[in-house]
Amino acid sequence: MLLTHKENLLKFSWFLPSFLSLFLFGSNVKAAAIANWHFDSNRNHLDFTTDENIQPKVQLLTNPTRLVIDLPGARLGYPQASQRVGLIIKDINIGQFNADSTRMVVTLARGYTFDLAQVKLQEESPNHWSVQLPKPVPLTATQPKYLEITPSLAPTVSDNRTLFAGVVPMHSPMKVLEPQIKALMNRYNFLKTGMFFLDLDTGDYLDIGGDRVFPAASTIKLPILIAFFQDLDAGKVSLNEMLTMRRDLVTNGSGIMQYERVGKKYTALETITKMITISDNTATNMIIDRLGGAARLNQRFRNWGLKDTVIRHLLADLRGTNTTSSEDMARVLALVVNNKLVSLQSREQALDILRHTTIHTLLPAGLGKGAVIANKTGDIGFLIGDAGFVTMPNGKRYLAAIFVTRPYKDSRGRDFIRQVSQLVYNYLNQPNSVAAVDSANSVTR
Repeated sequence: MLLTHKENLLKFSWFLPSFLSLFLFGSNVKAAAIANWHFDSNRNHLDFTTDENIQPKVQLLTNPTRLVIDLPGARLGYPQASQRVGLIIKDINIGQFNADSTRMVVTLARGYTFDLAQVKLQEESPNHWSVQLPKPVPLTATQPKYLEITPSLAPTVSDNRTLFAGVVPMHSPMKVLEPQIKALMNRYNFLKTGMFFLDLDTGDYLDIGGDRVFPAASTIKLPILIAFFQDLDAGKVSLNEMLTMRRDLVTNGSGIMQYERVGKKYTALETITKMITISDNTATNMIIDRLGGAARLNQRFRNWGLKDTVIRHLLADLRGTNTTSSEDMARVLALVVNNKLVSLQSREQALDILRHTTIHTLLPAGLGKGAVIANKTGDIGFLIGDAGFVTMPNGKRYLAAIFVTRPYKDSRGRDFIRQVSQLVYNYLNQPNSVAAVDSANSVTR
């Protein structure tokens, strides 16, 4: 059961500290806004992110037992919220404690507490923290009166080199597959490509120009979608709110909303769905505007660790000034499927929308029967790209991202992506991840 702050906005009071305290300290930080928080009751795991770096301070108070998490310098930006959890961990509350701090409170039933030594505050990244709570235990008179614990910091740069996006352990290059891909690239040497594929189960990867920067085209809508769901989790937007199609947001290119009258209203859910499923450019501009504009989204992308993903112009960006890379697209997907950006409920809703895209000529065209992909394509004539999360019938999961620049609207670019997708799929579908080597004719048709 995953709990977020999206429902049951209630007033709640802030308690004064009692005789038992657990302090975990960090340094002063700049003002930040709460981007996302959620509690997984199956794992007793609290996770929260902000749009700026933070250093939390945590106290364990008694009578009744409350785990109090103060976020110095953080602004909540929406009303106080309370959600009920269960019989022992009773509820989770969040609110603006004072002008300079947001406070989160986890309340236990009377007679229960936590083993202080087992409460783990973990820095996942400078703006992403988690608190792992142990199983509550009966309160006894022998509980220690004071204990100081040092927060667990995120891995160092040298450690992170073995973790893709800080969450997926990297194992080995797909050495058997790479020569096949490069042979295909030689046959299509008039194309420029960058690709990144990652087996989420083994950590094996294929990285050929994965950090090469390309025009993003409509793949930029993928991180925009995730940013929307982050704000949904944070209570900043709702699926049912009405968005107005203003004249300055209407644009050409893909989509049908441009043909509707200016001033028409759509629900946010309808708008994000059109943005992804039919790649509606006008819908995208409406969501960019609702989320605070390109500059704020770009800052959020940087906070996620995206080095190359930048919105420079509203859609339709037919000149290709908005940019990204295969590695950045895979990074977003890795963070999403590992529950690092949005709640479980939002993750599933976002992936479901991505599974209903209507363009199936790129990565999906190379998949075997029964495979499911949640993906977003992009096409501005001289460039095409696709990024997705693939689940195979045997349960194997992998990330796929590829971009190709080509002669304008040359269908051979599409054929190349399809064949790359097929080679990767066949490789991962073998018992020992060894792809069958197609003949030259079979891979170039």
